[in-house]
Amino acid sequence: MPKMTFIAPDGKTRMMVEAPLGLSVLEIAHRNDIDLEGACEGSLACSTCHVIVDAEWYDRLDPPTEEEEDMLDLAFGLTHTSRLGCQIRMTDDLDGLIVKLPAGARNMMAGN
Repeated sequence: MPKMTFIAPDGKTRMMVEAPLGLSVLEIAHRNDIDLEGACEGSLACSTCHVIVDAEWYDRLDPPTEEEEDMLDLAFGLTHTSRLGCQIRMTDDLDGLIVKLPAGARNMMAGN
């Protein structure tokens, strides 16, 4: 089974987890009790599942859709390798994927 690594905002804490094929990075995080929000439950209506993809992996992903780019514009701590965790689906080609959790999130649904 593919695996992926989540890096905490402190940059030090790493958690390698099993990443079942077809699941999104958001779903994988939730299955492993990793603190990645997802206020809209993966419906592409918020940016709270924003992750920063390791530069080595970014170009291996399918390009973001226009809808994802619109939501990313609202993300806290946006970088040139930012993506929404709900839009990255695990494949065999992504075995070893590394993503970093940003230091914060903008959750308009919670009023912050």
